[in-house]
Amino acid sequence: MAVPTESHPENPNLSDPSPEPDDLDDFEAEIDEDDNDESEEDDEESEPITPDAQMRVDRVSMESLFKRLSTERVPVRVHDVLIKGNTKTKDFVIEAEVEALLKNATTVQQLLQAAGVANARLQQLDIFDSVNITLDAGPPELPGTANVVVEVSEAKNPLTGDVGIFSKPEARSWSLEGSLKLKNLFGYGDLWDGSVAYGWGQASEVSAGVSVPKFKALATPLTARISLLSQDWLKFSSYKEKALGLSLGLLSIGNHDLSYNLSWRTLTDPSQMASHSVRRQLGHGLLSALKYTFKIDRRNSPLRPTRGYAFLSTTHISGLVPDNRSLRFIRQEFDLRYAVPLGFYHAALNFGISGGFIFPWGRGFLNTPSYLPERFFLGGNSSPVCTLRGPTSILGFKARGLGPAEPRRQERGNSNNEISDVSTGMDFIGGDLAATAFADLSFDLPLRVFREAGIHGHAFACTGSLTKLTENAHRELSFHKLRESFRCSAGFGIIVPTKLFRMEVNYCYILKQHEHDQGKTGVQFSFSSPL
Repeated sequence: MAVPTESHPENPNLSDPSPEPDDLDDFEAEIDEDDNDESEEDDEESEPITPDAQMRVDRVSMESLFKRLSTERVPVRVHDVLIKGNTKTKDFVIEAEVEALLKNATTVQQLLQAAGVANARLQQLDIFDSVNITLDAGPPELPGTANVVVEVSEAKNPLTGDVGIFSKPEARSWSLEGSLKLKNLFGYGDLWDGSVAYGWGQASEVSAGVSVPKFKALATPLTARISLLSQDWLKFSSYKEKALGLSLGLLSIGNHDLSYNLSWRTLTDPSQMASHSVRRQLGHGLLSALKYTFKIDRRNSPLRPTRGYAFLSTTHISGLVPDNRSLRFIRQEFDLRYAVPLGFYHAALNFGISGGFIFPWGRGFLNTPSYLPERFFLGGNSSPVCTLRGPTSILGFKARGLGPAEPRRQERGNSNNEISDVSTGMDFIGGDLAATAFADLSFDLPLRVFREAGIHGHAFACTGSLTKLTENAHRELSFHKLRESFRCSAGFGIIVPTKLFRMEVNYCYILKQHEHDQGKTGVQFSFSSPL
């Protein structure tokens, strides 16, 4: 009797000790005996079985099966894993995802759970339109065994694309983003993709990459990506950045990810008005870094979590090549989230705390400033609930709109080169130590049409701090100065999710800011990707 994995619920009493039948055949024989008893009674009555009666008999058999599975641990051993439907994908690619998982199961309950996990793994490869895993009885000469049939349907259209326009009102910039993805070109589960992002007034990027899942000859997934990035930070920090980089995924197992990044970076100041700290960093630099990421996300949704928790830790170690232009620093950041359901109006309370630091290493590191683009910058209207990437967002402040700042060069007169009294603004130069925290209460709106569309409201409070540690600034740091460095904001708003974008309309009230911060009380808009 074939048993599709999706037809059986998970067993809540899997770990409870209970008597076990001798083997799977005994278990099936008992069900057959019940069917035979009912058949004998029908024969004695000498009445033909109607379709309704047969349906009742089948229902009784299935109820008996579910009852046995929920009360007893039925031993089983996987005899073979049969793969069907793959015309292009290599068998060993599928086997690497499911074979060990299925053959380690020793009971029917464990096998059903393993089949569900295997199904999810194959779907995550993103090369199949559908995946169906069926459990069937093993050969008659091998009692207590089962065969697992994995049937896949490969993607009919291997080439997919996406395009969208996104805005950042706090930075007064728009970006046009497009991507193409080619699936399973050589049958190894390989994914080839290219993307282009053109930003009006801030950032543009062209990149291409490939990823290959693990299989017998490859113990871990392999990823590689090359990119060309151009960013314009003249309005905020008086510099432009260009970077040509290569990224290699070295290890990806469970919650752990290890990658290597190599990039050649150039910082320029076309305005020639940069502050002293920015001018010191202009020129070329070589970034050679290992990046380790540990991530756990147990929330029920990344966009509107109502229960669960998430944790992210990222470590950068840069300066792995013996070159005098190599950038040497250690950068650590973490992010912790927790969502608590309140039990009414689909309401939930989300808490979050993030932190990070960057510090140079090498000879004379105590007197060396940290690398400007790798410092922490706070501000912007991105939702702190949805983002899980360390300390970045504080609602109510512009992008790079708070923290340490220095005055730009003052303009000189055209006639006698005298310095003008007209201020040319401030450069936000980032910080070496960052910390942010938020609390967000989300809830359904009373109108039914809003609830059905996913439109909901929220109230929030945010706080954050950004300070300098390098060039012996850590000696002057005290608890009082750290406490005074925090900025705060609060407000409420409406979130409108659509298939094309996610829009937030918030009213932000600035509770605390410093002299040169760019925080503003009022209504603010934010658009982001729906994913």
